[in-house]
Amino acid sequence: MRAISFEHKGKPSFGLLNESGVIDAGARLSGQFSDLRSILIAGALGKLHDLHCVDADFSEEDINYLPVIPNASKILCVGINYLGHIKETGRDIPKYPVLFTRFSDSIVGHNAPLIRPKVSTDFDYEGELAVIIGKRARHVPQAEAMDYVAGYSCFNEGSIRDFQRHTIQFTAGKNFYKSGSFGPHMITSDEQPDPNAFHLQTRLNGQVLQDSPVSDLCFNIPELIEYCSSWTPLEPGDVIVTGTPGGVGRVRKPPIWMKPGDTVEIDIKGVGLLSNTIIDEKAD
Repeated sequence: MRAISFEHKGKPSFGLLNESGVIDAGARLSGQFSDLRSILIAGALGKLHDLHCVDADFSEEDINYLPVIPNASKILCVGINYLGHIKETGRDIPKYPVLFTRFSDSIVGHNAPLIRPKVSTDFDYEGELAVIIGKRARHVPQAEAMDYVAGYSCFNEGSIRDFQRHTIQFTAGKNFYKSGSFGPHMITSDEQPDPNAFHLQTRLNGQVLQDSPVSDLCFNIPELIEYCSSWTPLEPGDVIVTGTPGGVGRVRKPPIWMKPGDTVEIDIKGVGLLSNTIIDEKAD
């Protein structure tokens, strides 16, 4: 099941994508749920599943994709978490997950442009697997962690590298307005119970720059859920962005930065393909 958040004629909604097009669950379940996050909070993914085989309300071309969870309470991002990326940065393997947060206004949906800010040209891609939490998780042991996963999506952790390296804290470089993306949809966890089977590839203008199995994670998904839920309650609709493989633009010689006119694709086999173009920030 592929759950989406979208706008249709300027009105935000949520629903499903199937072979016939877009099913507008927001309209069909009118008054019951306001968005995809509220479906997760209510534990009501079954109501979406019941709509999966109905005729589409409109075509995919009629919508604008929003981030899968546009209003996530928490977006927790993991840095330095693929063994290949750890090696290329010259770092030691961390003892604990390296965590930072992203703000909701720093991300856009599938097919929306990413904005290169006017204060920097060091705009890097980071293809990542996003994990969407399906029920409240607190002090969850690894052995039970996968029971708390609603599904998976693709994420581009667009990073402004010079700002990221201003201090030891990553926050500034990871939160520029509309610099990252999240989508196109959430596949529910029942479609693939083992996320280690996923394979991630990042392409810039068709050139493959990252290519790695998710099994190369230093801290796997159960470990991340156990660790994160030990210090904060994970709520339905919260997102854990699990880290990026080796091959980022910053470490290449010369560096490869995203620039206006480029197209960047995050392709995770079994999950989806997230595509965005790059534009420059408009002058005030």
